[in-house]
Amino acid sequence: MLKRAFVAPDPGRIRLRFASRAVLGIGLAVALCGAVGYSLVAAITGGLTALLALFTVTDATVRGQALTTALMPAVGLPVLALGAVLHDEPLALDAVFLAVVGAGVYARRWGPRGHSLGVYAFMTLFVAQFLHAVPGQLPELYGAMLLSLAASSAVRFGVWCYERRIPAPAVVAAPTGGEGLARMTTRQAVQAVVATGIALTAGHVLSDQRWYWAVGAAWWVFVNTTSRGETVVRGFRRFLGTVLGVALGLAVAVPLHHVPAVAVVVIAICVFGIFYTAAVSYTWMMLAVTVMASMLYGMLGVLDTGLLALRVSETAVGALGAVLAVLFVLPVTTHAVTEAWVERALHCVRACTAEAAARLAGSPNADPAPRVAELEAILGRVRQSLAPLVHPLSPMRARKGRARQVLALLDECAREVRGLASVAADPEASHDARLAAACWRVEAAVEALTDAPTVRRRVRPDDAEAPEPTGVEPVLAHLHALERALLDLAVPLRRSSELSVRT
Repeated sequence: MLKRAFVAPDPGRIRLRFASRAVLGIGLAVALCGAVGYSLVAAITGGLTALLALFTVTDATVRGQALTTALMPAVGLPVLALGAVLHDEPLALDAVFLAVVGAGVYARRWGPRGHSLGVYAFMTLFVAQFLHAVPGQLPELYGAMLLSLAASSAVRFGVWCYERRIPAPAVVAAPTGGEGLARMTTRQAVQAVVATGIALTAGHVLSDQRWYWAVGAAWWVFVNTTSRGETVVRGFRRFLGTVLGVALGLAVAVPLHHVPAVAVVVIAICVFGIFYTAAVSYTWMMLAVTVMASMLYGMLGVLDTGLLALRVSETAVGALGAVLAVLFVLPVTTHAVTEAWVERALHCVRACTAEAAARLAGSPNADPAPRVAELEAILGRVRQSLAPLVHPLSPMRARKGRARQVLALLDECAREVRGLASVAADPEASHDARLAAACWRVEAAVEALTDAPTVRRRVRPDDAEAPEPTGVEPVLAHLHALERALLDLAVPLRRSSELSVRT
């Protein structure tokens, strides 16, 4: 798990830039809130606002990201007001939480913008409870939110807009077709509301002050998951990350939270960890979130061991509520979702190969780097979709073996594509006469795996006679290894239905 989180491939150092920029943007937001004289509660509100703006906005273009960020106050300000005004009206507040959860999940049907605004609406309501906001604080909290959004946006779109130089990979959204309850987002909205209802009930039983932790756990289990298998695994990882984070919080936050300089450094490290590990390890991300929350509670003067123990309990009941909802309310199996991710990955492999070949042929506009980054993002979704099968506790050994084989071969494809892109970036590299034939064979292998209906499969005589690459021909060596991995994929993919979870 540690190796996966910190040694996972990071093409273009995207995750490193993502995390470093987050520390800078959030740090600037908090510093400005302090400079204008806002209270600690307002500064924390501003920091969390900046974190959410930098973390949740995932539009494919810089312009789209800027528009989504600009729309966040329109969602966040009224929700924050509701959270503050209804602070002492538990029944009304519970109803608002259920409504925001349902609307937030349903909004995924409008793509990344709907997803981002839905997450922000929920988290603004959550933050209002986390900080026990009251109506009298609203002017200051509004100011902190707007100032922090401006500060984080200045970093994201001005000081450090690396997306302008390295295009962000396309957002890989799950299929959402159908109407009514057949539509994925509608089913998930119903599931999320049921899960939140269970979490609310159980959370209030455990604590009439910190019940919102259970609601938050149930909510975040649903974020970026589609099938019931994914959600069950996400619930387990959230609980595990929370337990590990509480253990670390006992060792770090409890004894050191009263030292401001240490608290600031630990929170900055946690922010970096959240952003750096989010794409590769949900468990490690939750560990970082839990330690950060512990430090924030310490700064607010309410941290003790009982509070951390309560967090574990509330997280457990929230995750359990999500699991029960996805298992018994309009369940969604992994079969179609897995097929879509694998096919998307294979088409991206073909696109990467074509871009690299064009670059080697001398095309000035060809650049495989964005496609390589996109492939990494898609493979992350493939791993997430297959996580229920490859989990150590999965009882389906045959399916587990096939799923692991698929992941291993797709990872091999990604390694060869990265190597091919690296060679193509070398200005000394030149086009070889055999390159076109090798690229065509890769394309044909992808078409065979995805059953592309519009392509006529044919074998060219000159392809059949194409010589094998040698160790001194790196481009052809990568293409040959890529073709072999794609051909090997035909075995585990021959019965894709066996990759689904039907229990």
